[in-house]
Amino acid sequence: MSVIGCGRRNLRDCRTLTCGDFDSVFRRQKYVEQEEWMRFSEKVCVVSGAGSGIGEAAAKQFAREGGRVAVVDLNEEHGSRTVKEITEAKGDAIFTRCDVGNPNEIRASIKTVLDRWERIDVVVNDAAMMTFKPVIELSEDDWDKVLNVNLRSVFLFCKYSVPHMPPGGAIVNISSVHAHETTKNVVPYASSKGGIEAFTRGCSEEFAPRKIRINCVAPGAVDTPMLWNNPNIKSGAEKVEGAVGKPEDIAAAICFLASPEARFITGTTLVVDGGRLDIL
Repeated sequence: MSVIGCGRRNLRDCRTLTCGDFDSVFRRQKYVEQEEWMRFSEKVCVVSGAGSGIGEAAAKQFAREGGRVAVVDLNEEHGSRTVKEITEAKGDAIFTRCDVGNPNEIRASIKTVLDRWERIDVVVNDAAMMTFKPVIELSEDDWDKVLNVNLRSVFLFCKYSVPHMPPGGAIVNISSVHAHETTKNVVPYASSKGGIEAFTRGCSEEFAPRKIRINCVAPGAVDTPMLWNNPNIKSGAEKVEGAVGKPEDIAAAICFLASPEARFITGTTLVVDGGRLDIL
């Protein structure tokens, strides 16, 4: 049995250690752990939907681990708040307002990031929306809007980011358990999430020669505005069964897949749902 960071090999040898020795050992170990945990030091991380919920949590986690974060969001107040909280914690972040349903604004956001940092290392596609109508009552415009925001934006962020990503870059797309098991009145959302997973599998082969990985995270019920603003939840027509996760739970999975620790993982979906699929 040994003491971490100590040259002595057993407890008998350690009897001569003073409290100061132990303090020194554990201070040194803590410093090493902190240094090793800066997985995104000087990495440029673009996160859409980073003004709230999962995207906000992911942006803050990237920043805590040394990342340079581009907070992409439609809501300027929310996005600016995320940037403010990151910079107040001595992190590095910028805000770029973007309606991800608009291709021109996506291109402009990517240009803003490149003008600032000249490259992109990580992309997280989190921005999304839902509708709550049966298919026969859904307008064509509503269908197109959901698919444009949820699916086409993933295509466009990848299309315009990948040429500026060095080998070792990573993309994490936020899918949903609805890609696997779904319910009535959210068909456009479920369809878009299923499309994201198929897109991710195909792109994993296309991006492999560039040594860029791409994966999905599929959350279950998470304590975010999207969950609690669901009119069916508000009215009580739909009950949230099983565990409800925190945005930070999903951010941990996102950051893992974006990190070098996941270097042998690409083209797959990590379900992070607290067991929700087991009861659907």
